[in-house]
Amino acid sequence: MEEDVFKALADPTRRRILDGLVERDGQTLFEICSRLLTRDGRGLSRQAVSQHLAVLESAGLVHTRRQGRYKYHDLDTAPLERVMTRWLKPDATESTHEDQPDERLRR
Repeated sequence: MEEDVFKALADPTRRRILDGLVERDGQTLFEICSRLLTRDGRGLSRQAVSQHLAVLESAGLVHTRRQGRYKYHDLDTAPLERVMTRWLKPDATESTHEDQPDERLRR
């Protein structure tokens, strides 16, 4: 799943979509398209934005919910936290013998 997160973040358009969801969560496809156009001057088709959203959703970074006839897109930062924690806050219980300095090197 980490590979999906990195793949999703590799594209600048997907990062802009996430930036927009950070500013205001729960946007429709129309709102996301409008924001990309007004903020970045990038007029992407609804289909192109939908494909980007599908990649973000498969990585777990975006979740969708339906309310009536509208589909809303919500940001989920949990996959980012898991990826970052891997390097920033390693779990001490996962430390292996290889992680420990060799006693012979200290002498």
